[in-house]
Amino acid sequence: MANVPQKTLIIACGALAKEIVFLKNGLGLAGDLIDLQCLPADYHNRPDKIIPGLEKVIAKMGADYGRILIGYGDCGTGGQLDAFIKNNNLELLPGAHCYAFFAGLDEFDALMEEELGSFFLTDYLVKFFESLVMDGMGINKNPALRDMYFANYKRVVYLAQSEDEDLQKQAEAAAVTLGLEYEYRFTGYGHLETAIKDLAIKENVHV
Repeated sequence: MANVPQKTLIIACGALAKEIVFLKNGLGLAGDLIDLQCLPADYHNRPDKIIPGLEKVIAKMGADYGRILIGYGDCGTGGQLDAFIKNNNLELLPGAHCYAFFAGLDEFDALMEEELGSFFLTDYLVKFFESLVMDGMGINKNPALRDMYFANYKRVVYLAQSEDEDLQKQAEAAAVTLGLEYEYRFTGYGHLETAIKDLAIKENVHV
């Protein structure tokens, strides 16, 4: 009897859900070997919830998978997430965080070297800017927080996965709201696409 490839579980930030599902579905049969479970995107504002959230998913679902990948960077955990991944023999999707997933580490590092005070947006963060940034960070309730949070920022960089004019307008409006300069960079799915395809190949399925 032929060996049946073991399935892989990706546990990721909800901000990556749409992109991972799109890429997974584009793999045909290979995509059937990859399942996705996302934690709420607003955990970016409550990083203390990330590790307990991962623990809960792994306890509930982990035994059903031969491999578990984590779609997070440090995300404000102060190194605790790296320690958790190491102690539990888990793997990271390549990239320091969702911005590097899309832009690539070299390009992201270049953007940061060019201007350290860069605030990044993705398609998801543009769509949910009000709920995740303005409401999530308490700025709508207390406008003075905007200047406190963003005092050291100079620009908004929209790392776009899609060439959507409406999203571009929303991103530019977000920059105005934050009182920052605006730049647009189209990345597509970047290194996230490569990582998902490489994952399928490693599971011995041709795509």
